[in-house]
Amino acid sequence: MSDDPVKEFFERTEVRYPIRSLEDFLIGTPLNGDAQLNDGWGAYYPMKGRELEATILFADITAFSARTLELTPMETLSFVNNFFAWITAEALRGSKGVVDKYIGDEVMVVFSKDFGSTDPFREAVQVARFMAEHDVHSYQPHIGLASGRAVIGYVGTPLKYSATVLGHPVAMAARCAGVKPAVDQATSFSTSISFPAVDWGDRDFDEVFPPERVRIPEELRVGDQDELEDRPHGWEMLPPRSVELKNMPDTEVTSIVNRAGHFSNASAEDRARESVAWMRDRGAYKCRWPEVA
Repeated sequence: MSDDPVKEFFERTEVRYPIRSLEDFLIGTPLNGDAQLNDGWGAYYPMKGRELEATILFADITAFSARTLELTPMETLSFVNNFFAWITAEALRGSKGVVDKYIGDEVMVVFSKDFGSTDPFREAVQVARFMAEHDVHSYQPHIGLASGRAVIGYVGTPLKYSATVLGHPVAMAARCAGVKPAVDQATSFSTSISFPAVDWGDRDFDEVFPPERVRIPEELRVGDQDELEDRPHGWEMLPPRSVELKNMPDTEVTSIVNRAGHFSNASAEDRARESVAWMRDRGAYKCRWPEVA
């Protein structure tokens, strides 16, 4: 019998089904912290959580305040919910990432071997790449990643509890999302993914960012051209550089930028306006205030 039954549980247990929420993870996982503590004034709060190694992906919408300035409140609701639905249904498709929370225009996603990932950081990078390459409404999210020791636990009071992830990588991922790559102003890029340089390790860039395999229709093939061909991508890893992070030590940060242009069929703002107009036409939305011509 192991001295650490929680560690033994994970060593012999394979994740065979997707973890949908942090609450589900805590309910079905042996906790290594489980107590009820007194705040010193007679009120009690829980200390229930599971420590783990994790990679955090933090993303928010570029220029959110400016882009929603002329939207109505209901249109703004559509704007952000379309962003969250896109990330949850598309960017996380096939991955082991678990959405921690949606806050305003921000989303935080957790990747861990405890959720079934074989390489949480690599999976987070590839999810970030997918987000950038399938941004059909040009949300152009700022994306930051960070890895390290964290805890998933219940936070709050008896009035309201929720599950969340806490730890250094959470703050670091949020700070990295705000890092602007140091590139020549004449050189444009559509998206960047930033993270502490140490997290990359000895990974090979071409292996993590392979070219996209595209199928060539038979009628378009020339000579003995293969059915599948590699399509080059516009991603480039920039050299690590030391950056100042708010309330943190200066950190060596690496950014991966996408120099390929992205042209959307419709903006997220137009999509939000069209959605609310659709609701209004079908009687699903009745504005409480007089419409302004």
